[in-house]
Order: sequence, then C-alpha cells, then structure tokens
Amino acid sequence: MKQRLSYLVLIIFIALTPLSVQAFQEPPADVTFEKVLLGSKGSGLLLGISGSGPISEEEIRGWLSQFRNHTKLTVELPLGLKKAAANIQGLQANPMTRAKIELGRQLYFDTRLSSDNTISCSSCHSVDQGFSATTQFGVGVNGQTGNRNSPISYNRIVSGPQFWDGRAGSLEDQAIGPIANPIEMGNTHQNVVKMLKSNKVYKMQFETIFHDAVSIENVGKAIAAFERGIVTGPSPFDYYDVVAKFEKQFADELEFLAEDDADTFAKYQAMKRKSNANPMSESAQRGYQLFFSKEVNCAQCHSGANLSDEKYHNLGVGMASEKPDLGRFAVTGNEADKGAFKTPTIRNVVFSPPYMHDGSQKTLKEVVQWYNRGGHANPHLSENVKKLNLTEQQVDDLVEFMKACTGTFPEIETGRLPE
Repeated sequence: MKQRLSYLVLIIFIALTPLSVQAFQEPPADVTFEKVLLGSKGSGLLLGISGSGPISEEEIRGWLSQFRNHTKLTVELPLGLKKAAANIQGLQANPMTRAKIELGRQLYFDTRLSSDNTISCSSCHSVDQGFSATTQFGVGVNGQTGNRNSPISYNRIVSGPQFWDGRAGSLEDQAIGPIANPIEMGNTHQNVVKMLKSNKVYKMQFETIFHDAVSIENVGKAIAAFERGIVTGPSPFDYYDVVAKFEKQFADELEFLAEDDADTFAKYQAMKRKSNANPMSESAQRGYQLFFSKEVNCAQCHSGANLSDEKYHNLGVGMASEKPDLGRFAVTGNEADKGAFKTPTIRNVVFSPPYMHDGSQKTLKEVVQWYNRGGHANPHLSENVKKLNLTEQQVDDLVEFMKACTGTFPEIETGRLPE
C-alpha cells in the first residue's frame, strides 16, 4: 500500500514539475525488472511513442511520467541467437530502458545531428537496406565517400569492438564517432550538444533519463541502447539446426524414441513442425553441410550464435592495390594485423550488398567465389583462407544456405521525431 502511495505522489510531482527541470526518480529497488524478448514483434520496443507527426512537449511529458518506460529491461535473445546470451555486451554499464531506447531511436533517425541536416545514422545503416547501405562506400555530407562499406547495425548486442577495424571499443563509442567525422556527418560534438539543449523535447528526455544535462556521452548511450534492441528473429537455419543436432544426438535411438521416451519424442515432433513451417531448401541443406564441414569450414570464422567470431582476418581483399587499406593494423600496430578486418555476421546478410570491407563483391555468389579461389595471396593472408575447389553447384548451395540464415527484423518507427 505504501509503495502504491509513493507512486501516486511521484506521478503528481512529475505532472506539476516544470518540464525544463523535471527529473524522474527511479522506482524502488524492489520493483521487478521487465523481461523482454528481443527480435520479437510483440515487444513494441522500437515502435516509439504512439501517434503521428512530430513529438510534442505534451507527448513527451506523458511518456516520461510512466514508470514502465524507466524500468530496466532484462533481455532475452531469440532462438539461435540466444546461444550467445553470455556474450551480451554493455548492459551493466548502460542498462536498457524503454525511455532510453526511444531517445536513441529519435537520435538514430535525426538528420539534425549532421552539419547540414542531411545525414543521420540511418543514412548508412538504413532499415530499408538491411541496416547497411547498398552503396559501395558510405555517403556522408556533401556527397563525400570514405573507402569502406557501411557495416550492419543489428545484433550489436552480442558484439564488442565496432567498425571494420574494431577501433571503437564499445557501441557507445561507435555511435558518436561518425558525428564528428568530416566525411560522414561533418559536425562537432559541441554543436550537437548545443542543438539538443535548444530542443525542449530532447532536453527533457536527457535530463529525465540520465538525471543530467545533455552530453555527447549520453548521446552515445541512448543510440547504443536503441541499436542493442535491433535483433534478428529466428531463421530457417535455426529451426533446421535444432532438428539436425537432435537427430545426430539420438541417431541410434530415434526409431524407438516414441515408445521409449514419449516426452522427448513430443519435443522432437514440435521441433520438426517448426522446421517444416520455416523450411530450408534442399540446396540450402547441402550448403549447411558444406558450411560446417572440415573441408570447407566457413564456420571457422563465421562461428557462434551470430555466425561471427568477432575477430579480424586478412582475406586478401584489396591487398592487390598500390596502397591497400591495412585495416586492424592501424589500430594495433601489429604486423600480423595488416589487411585484417572484422568477420561480419552471416545472419540476414542477403539484405546488405555489396560485401567485404571495401564493397568490392556485389553478390553473395561473388563472395563464395572469392573464397573458392583462395582469396588474394599476400604475406598476411589468413591461414584459414585456401582454395576450396568447389563445384558450381556447391557454390550455389552455400549461397542458398546463407539466404536461409535470414530471420525477421523488428518493427521500427522511423519517422516520428521531436518537433
């Protein structure tokens, strides 16, 4: 009863407190965290504040007054990706809440973060382009381009250092880097902070969510919280993989399982139904066998639940040029890191061409053919890259398998921003 009264008093306080100085007080410590399944359409986590048109001061007042929006979220990963639960990054230092995620969503799509109001995070990591960009290189202010393809911004919750070369130690650091990059958003952190402070809707959110004034560090925290919510749902591969591993484990018992262990058999039947409802083609199934085989062994680098080892490898890409991009070497100074770049995830990769760090491969088939040739020889070529001698059919099968690693993207509101 006392707890309910304290909630009521706090709600009245919030309603009467001037918006410019409003500071939300967190619920008592014994309030249970909300558990959310990421990669699920049902959570509504990335759909923003309901309504249409620019977000008004009145709307943000109502949003920020709701306790639920400030409750720390305990996240669960979907089938397949949930095997990477131990690799979840950043939540201890930067807990996720609905209010923080919503602020990050607004910042992610707001071109006002750029110097000329033309570029947002979404420009190079677009919802409509697989959270990447279909251009060979990222395009920034004044049409400027860099020399690297835009990496994807989903499933970052299980990824540590960011960018192709891992120069950003966290998603928070990555989020604010492009703002001050002269060929990306071309702005300064100081100008962005000034702009956000001048916007009453943004200013309210920062002061309420972070109990502090606007800062570039909190900009990074908000965008990172939003990006950690962008998680891909289960794919045909995930459903098939569960069945394949079960059948391998019970290979000698499968024929008698219905009679010997009815509960386990029922679980097996449920797995089969889900896999049949989300089928992999025969070609993709052959590709699955190749991908994880000792001979081809794509899984040597595309390993783990997110199909990425989060490490850096020299594939020979771009190393034939007169002045090759040395990738990770520029960060570490280690000779072995010359020409090495971070392994991207295979999940939903079909949506984000072109491929490789320099966008040199236009299709997934070209990517497989690159590996089939053994990459480009150079002194730092990864020992995992070798000629595969695949047939044309096997190349196609690997492509079909990669397509079968496609799950749903979460629903995201892209248009509603502060007035």
